[in-house]
Amino acid sequence: MRRAVDGWHAVLRIGAIDHRVWSNEPPVLGASYAAELPFDGDFEERAYAARRLWRSINGRAPGPAFHQLSKQRRDRLRAAIRALDAHGAGASYRVIAEALFGKKRIPDRAWKTHDLRNRTIRLVQGGLALMRGGYRKLLRPGRKDE
Repeated sequence: MRRAVDGWHAVLRIGAIDHRVWSNEPPVLGASYAAELPFDGDFEERAYAARRLWRSINGRAPGPAFHQLSKQRRDRLRAAIRALDAHGAGASYRVIAEALFGKKRIPDRAWKTHDLRNRTIRLVQGGLALMRGGYRKLLRPGRKDE
C-alpha cells in the first residue's frame, strides 16, 4: 500500500494473483467497499478486473487475465526495447542488428538495402513509440481507436 498524489494504491495478493486497487480515501479495516466503474473507454477492462477481484475475494478461481500477449508479440516487444536501449547508448543500426540477429546474418556488403537493416530501424522506431507513451496500447490490445 502506498499513498500518492491521486490517492491510495494497493496490491492485494490473493492466491497467486495480484489485484491492483485504488482509493481516493485511506483504507479502513472492516469497512465495506464498492467498485465504481465509469462508462468510459476502459469500462470493459475495469468490469473484467472487478469481476476477477470479486471472484478471488470469494474464494473462487479468478479466471484468465483479460488478455495475453502472444509469444510473437512478446518477442517483438523485447527486441524493440533492446533496440531502443542500444540506440539510446549510441549504437549504430548495424551494431544493433548484429546484437539482435547475430553477426553472421549481417552482410559485409549491401547492408543499406538488407531486410535486417529495415527491420532494425522499425524495431528502434517501435521502441521510441513505446517510450513516448505507446506502451499504453499494450493494455488495450485489439483497439483501433487509439
